[in-house]
Amino acid sequence: MKKIIKDKATNLSRRKFIVSTAMAGSGLALGFNLPFAATAATKRAAAPGTEVNAWVLIKPDNSCQIRIARSEMGQGTETGLAQLVAEELECGWNNVTTDFVTPGQNLARKRVWGEMGTGGSRGIRTSEDYVRRGAAAARMMLMQAAADQWQVPVSELTVADGVITHAASKRKTTYGKVAEAASKLTPPDAKSIKLKDPRDWKIAGKPMKRLDTAGKLNGSLVYAIDLQLPGMLHAAIKQAPVFGSKLVSFDEAKIASMPGVKRAVKVNDGTVAVVADTWWHAKKALDALPIVWNEEENGTRSTATIAAQMMDGINAPSAYAFRNEGDALKAIAAAPKKVEALYSTPFLAHATMEPMNCTVKFSGDRVEAWASTQNAEATLAALSEEAGLPLDKCEVYRHVLGGGFGRRGGNQDYTRQAAAIAKQFPGVPVKLIWSREEDMTHDFYRPISMCKMSAGLDASGNIVGLHVRVSGQSINAQVNPASIKNGADARQLQGYAKEPGDAQLGYDFPNLLIEYSMRNTHVPVGPWRGVNTNQNGVYMECFMEEVARAAGKDSLEFRRAMMSKFPKHLAVLNAAAEKGGWGKPLPAGVHRGIAQFMGYGSYSAAVAEVSVSPEGTLKVHRLVLALNCGHAVNPDQIAAQVEGSVAYGLTAALYGELNVEKGRIVEDNFHTYKIMRLAEMPKVETVIVPTFDFWGGVGEPTICVVTPSVLNAIYAATGKPVRSLPMRAVA
Repeated sequence: MKKIIKDKATNLSRRKFIVSTAMAGSGLALGFNLPFAATAATKRAAAPGTEVNAWVLIKPDNSCQIRIARSEMGQGTETGLAQLVAEELECGWNNVTTDFVTPGQNLARKRVWGEMGTGGSRGIRTSEDYVRRGAAAARMMLMQAAADQWQVPVSELTVADGVITHAASKRKTTYGKVAEAASKLTPPDAKSIKLKDPRDWKIAGKPMKRLDTAGKLNGSLVYAIDLQLPGMLHAAIKQAPVFGSKLVSFDEAKIASMPGVKRAVKVNDGTVAVVADTWWHAKKALDALPIVWNEEENGTRSTATIAAQMMDGINAPSAYAFRNEGDALKAIAAAPKKVEALYSTPFLAHATMEPMNCTVKFSGDRVEAWASTQNAEATLAALSEEAGLPLDKCEVYRHVLGGGFGRRGGNQDYTRQAAAIAKQFPGVPVKLIWSREEDMTHDFYRPISMCKMSAGLDASGNIVGLHVRVSGQSINAQVNPASIKNGADARQLQGYAKEPGDAQLGYDFPNLLIEYSMRNTHVPVGPWRGVNTNQNGVYMECFMEEVARAAGKDSLEFRRAMMSKFPKHLAVLNAAAEKGGWGKPLPAGVHRGIAQFMGYGSYSAAVAEVSVSPEGTLKVHRLVLALNCGHAVNPDQIAAQVEGSVAYGLTAALYGELNVEKGRIVEDNFHTYKIMRLAEMPKVETVIVPTFDFWGGVGEPTICVVTPSVLNAIYAATGKPVRSLPMRAVA
């Protein structure tokens, strides 16, 4: 084991920091203190303007720079957090700019900005409270500074758009004029601050335009893959094609004379890279480099052998019982009518528009990285570990991501690779870019799984017992193996929980048994937008449809009858049904399907309208999705995320599939891993039904109802259930 090197500034080991940040990237929150005021010694000297506290920097022109600790990857978190700060700060939206803080700054200031992971639809919901309190504290300090200057009670002051007014004396001042005095005041106790009622919001809760749009439109926004630094070299990598296999040798002499080539280097036991003056020169040389791999261990694995693993889990005599209420097996066996179905879903790739990349520079005893990351602290930890340097000698500069979907979170393989390469070129920045083929064939994929569902019905068509057996690969077994005891992994049964919280099952069954058979393969897996709610939502909602039809009941009414104890689930189901026109006439050949599910703290439902031609051609005409995420920070961004979830979910349902042959992934680019085209996109309508009593996620929840609502509509159109994804044919 490597010697643990302690960061003197924080007394926090790299190893402990790495484990903590990796777990946070997997959906576990970290504990921390949040001192809202910085000491003079820790203020950023180079920052223009005056820092009132960690969240707010006021400039002389009265503009407010808001610090953002979470990552922006197209989901709108940057804008949403800025809205929450601006709301409590009362600075005026037109005065707002943002600044991404670095993990090095966060660590140096005792993690004043909290954990920096952005995944699991947690960007706003797990930081909204301390972000708002920090903004409110800054507002109170600014107003107190004005009150002190005028020698009047602060209760006599009002503020709007960063302008403080004393009505009695008709005096006015701006935040910019009192910021310096405010920064010297003792901040109020954060716990004592009363935050605004969301029903009274003027900036948050409104459809404000995104702050990152202009840079995307005019080309000024620099993604990590676009970064240019003086003297930069470029690296292309090739990893062992069979997962788990090793690098035996490579013949650098064969490419030494190729244009622009600097060196071929070993990155780790399973990876080789070529470094050149341009990425294309590096890629061409890498393609010509003779490499020998040891592929014996997993070289015979295939889609068929993996499917057999999954089926073994389905048929195993016992499994981890996640929920065991009553006696489901006995109730099903004694029921006058039984329904049974076997479903399956494949491995899926993240297929981000921006492939994995990272730029690293070693300068003496310091190392810097420029990266697209969902977890800047995990990137910092990986950089420190690979560099062998203390955390306070490392820094990471975040860029807006060209897609994340879970791929750029805890798994920092590309950061480690870039650091390992750059370490061999001290003093020179080296940018590593994965090719699309490398990105597709060396992902951390959505786990493969199967599910057998069994139900018993009484004479009235009511479910008397339900048995769910999921067989599949475990993410936690790879990223947090210590959490797995005797095959117990509740994470893979996301969406089936009994208690309210992150992902509760919204049906009441008199007898229920939900089990999980862990069957891990050699293929690496990780979080994929929506993770296990996507699969479990398909299994549960498609089976509910099959059972409803077997009982001869309307799909909506059948579900409603089991949801009286789950009013929030029922409310979004009713909202989707009403907006979707459930029960109303449709054009000839068009059919509806419905689904509801919960994930990431939010309640979702969908109604789909589809048609299927006699030749089996599917057309998805319309999708209505209802969402209760508790509080709606930016309705336009919620609608955009819902629309994005439709595109992502339908792509998976229609086309998404990765096959394994000879131990390696077959699909290696978009010609074999198809993405849904714009012309295939249905009309999407979003119904937001906030109840203002909790904070739920937005980016991932609705994916879990997209696919089952469409599959249930196909069932209505054809009379045949779809049980295996992606859809091969629908006629």
